[in-house]
Amino acid sequence: MSNPTLMEGNRGPAVAKLTAILKKRGHLDATGQTFNRAVRRAVEEFQARHVDELGRPLVSDGVVGPLTWWALETEREVLAPPTGVRFDVMPARGGSRRGRAALEAAIAEIEAGAREIGENNSGPFVKKYLNGRLEPPANWCAGFVSWCFAQHPEGIPFRYTLGARHIRNQFQAQGWLVEDAPPEPGDIIAWWRGQPVGLKGHIGLVHHYSNGIVYTIEGNKGAFPARVRGFDYVFGRIEALLGFGRVPD
Repeated sequence: MSNPTLMEGNRGPAVAKLTAILKKRGHLDATGQTFNRAVRRAVEEFQARHVDELGRPLVSDGVVGPLTWWALETEREVLAPPTGVRFDVMPARGGSRRGRAALEAAIAEIEAGAREIGENNSGPFVKKYLNGRLEPPANWCAGFVSWCFAQHPEGIPFRYTLGARHIRNQFQAQGWLVEDAPPEPGDIIAWWRGQPVGLKGHIGLVHHYSNGIVYTIEGNKGAFPARVRGFDYVFGRIEALLGFGRVPD
């Protein structure tokens, strides 16, 4: 029998099998039959570092489908960091003025070593991104994106929020979504989590697009201590994608 698709909230023997593999591979401390937040983040960390059977990067969305099961059971070598990719350097061109300013702020946070400190979803960097709307521990991916845009002298061009979907929905309301074209530096990239229609989501900033690969800077992704760091995805194969958006000049 094939392995079932698993996601946060699932329970049972298949989850126990998943957690046993993740523990063996060094991504999880303990096994269990409940797919909780810790398991999801371990899955995302694994996906961010592995490829499918054709050598393509897995989508780091925390959902364990056929491609992720194959990588888990095959024990293929871990991916090396993208060759020649410098997430700490601004792309030479592309994107809007406001988007590039937000990306520049994100790169400065990479250089500052922004990460969780003390415990999951906590620490001074997280507190800064939460901006007084919540106290740590709390999810901070949208807070990070909001904070980056808020560093512009003219202020944030949308409402500061800790909700990934809320940012994406604000872009939609303003007509700022980017469709049918590769993204550019400083664009937002948003995903749904759990289900396509709901409250949960994840968000980051596009660093650049090149040769069919989207390179991003994201926070609150991966196992503790999650850092602000770079990721890469095959354009057109990004699972659970809500879309891209660009603040106009």
